[in-house]
Amino acid sequence: MKKTPLFDKHVSLGAKMVPFAGFEMPVQYTGVTQEHFAVREKVGVFDVSHMGQFFVEGPAAKDLLQFVGTNNVNTLENGKAQYTCLPNGNGGIVDDLIVYKMTDEKYFVVVNASNIEKDWAHISKYNEKFGAKLTNASDEMSLLAIQGPKATETLQKITEVNLSELPYYHFSVGSVAGVSDVIISNTGYTGSGGFEIYFNNEDAVKLWDAINVAGEEFGLLPCGLASRDTLRLEKGFCLYGNDIDDTTSPLEAGLGWITKFDKEFVDKERFAKQKEEGITRKLVGFEMQERAIPRHDYLVVDSAGNEIGKVTSGTMSPMKGIGIGLAYVAKDFMKVDTDIFIQIRNKNVPAKVVKTPFV
Repeated sequence: MKKTPLFDKHVSLGAKMVPFAGFEMPVQYTGVTQEHFAVREKVGVFDVSHMGQFFVEGPAAKDLLQFVGTNNVNTLENGKAQYTCLPNGNGGIVDDLIVYKMTDEKYFVVVNASNIEKDWAHISKYNEKFGAKLTNASDEMSLLAIQGPKATETLQKITEVNLSELPYYHFSVGSVAGVSDVIISNTGYTGSGGFEIYFNNEDAVKLWDAINVAGEEFGLLPCGLASRDTLRLEKGFCLYGNDIDDTTSPLEAGLGWITKFDKEFVDKERFAKQKEEGITRKLVGFEMQERAIPRHDYLVVDSAGNEIGKVTSGTMSPMKGIGIGLAYVAKDFMKVDTDIFIQIRNKNVPAKVVKTPFV
């Protein structure tokens, strides 16, 4: 089992450690609800160093990324980031990821921890045709996410980069707490605003400590994977392996907005046909109408008890105090306000399709 450079910090803070994507990761420190509200109302810091980082360089870098991903890399400028996904050649998704444009011939790509090897193999396979220079920096780099309404004030105390001039999905390279060449990105997986910073492993402890000291006056809490999940779910963000995988298309997953047909890419024809003919199922948000918690893989049924889909993510929303979830449902049940039922321990519990984000 791998450990991030901050493993000892987490243990000393009393974090509950669990295996996740081949790493020992903190699932919670003080408690999921407390950590959740810290991020929604103040500021929290997450060690997400298990995530993967690739560099794609050279004259063919853009063409490779343009072909393997659904989004249009042409729209990127230096210092700008883009959410995209990798189609698998069979109409499914290899992974969702963020592409950062550093220069015309240098891109930085951040992938999910559980998919590092898979994504590397996939991109390398297509790169045989393009010949870009690929570097897997996953084992050398760490990543901290500083999230919440007080994230800007916290981070601004320890960097000279003017964070107010860094819009959403833009990034800068600068020094943080005396550590140079840190990638500072206005991105996150919580929906409460904030930054993600990337740097070399040897600087992890120094930066973790500096952020915790800087955020103290704002009530900063270290946060684990459990609150990361409840936070992203309240905002309707997809989690790879739950809501999207090798069997789901971007159009079914509601990722049509990152699927651009004005260029060539893997599975373009297949998705264009799907768009034209219409999807037969769709990922929707739903809220429980009774006190109950939906969970991954619970069946979704109609009023007659016929199976119409499956829950992909579910939780008790800390903000709303009700059960919320995402599910793939058949096309007759995709509309907002449609009544559906979640099968929980052989009981069909009423739920309603709602617009996401939930909060």
